[in-house]
Amino acid sequence: MDTKKVWLITGASKGLGLTMVKKLLDNGYKVAATSRNLSALESAVGQHIDFLPLQVDLISEESVESGISKVLDTFGRIDVVVNNAGYGQNGTLEELTDEESRQNFDVNVFGMLNVIRKAMPHLRKQQSGHIFNIASIAGMVANFPGFGIYCATKFAVVGLTEALSAEAKLFGINATVVYPGYFRTEFLSDESLRLAKNKMDIYAPARESERLHKEEIAGNQPGDPKKAAEVIIEVAESKTPTLHLFLGSDSYAMAQDKLKSLETILESNKVLSHSTDFKN
Repeated sequence: MDTKKVWLITGASKGLGLTMVKKLLDNGYKVAATSRNLSALESAVGQHIDFLPLQVDLISEESVESGISKVLDTFGRIDVVVNNAGYGQNGTLEELTDEESRQNFDVNVFGMLNVIRKAMPHLRKQQSGHIFNIASIAGMVANFPGFGIYCATKFAVVGLTEALSAEAKLFGINATVVYPGYFRTEFLSDESLRLAKNKMDIYAPARESERLHKEEIAGNQPGDPKKAAEVIIEVAESKTPTLHLFLGSDSYAMAQDKLKSLETILESNKVLSHSTDFKN
């Protein structure tokens, strides 16, 4: 490895974030990583000369700014940012309270924006960098009953990453939005997948989806997080990195189905779409 890039990864005490930290350190990179629980992060990774663990509250601009300053003081620069922190929220749109919905957006979207906002000045100054925003295939496909708010946060991640890519290219900075499918991590655990406080049994499909995720999908996900980490590193080292990165055969298949569906809908409504133009 002839590069010693500095990576900053949020939400790294478990799951894909933790897997990435370990893989990067094994491959000679310098890594700073954040978690709400510093001791859990330190325990999961262990001692390493090129590792900087940080306790950061991502929804606090001051905490994020302080964390990034510590990375710069320690390693002198930041080359790759991975916005990985987030959690799942189950519950239909009617069931979820305003507080539950806003909390999911605070962590999954606004926390990410805080990191981007505070990292960009340093990336612009060095005229290089790469920002990976971890979305989900749920950022493209949302026909999962009981996951509307979570999907909405991931759709937001996709949109802001596309805009970021257009805004940041002027400064030599790349952006990639990642759409993982089901990967065998702790994402479906009670800590990472929150359930609606006010469940309504009338929403039978949502209850069945909840049961399916907790009892059948958890522990049987097809995706290997180690292989996902390897792909993300490969894209970060590419001279022409992709803007959209789908990870997992399930993610790929769902994206294909969505594209085919959209194409069919577009063509079937073409006359109606064109009919709204002013006529010359």
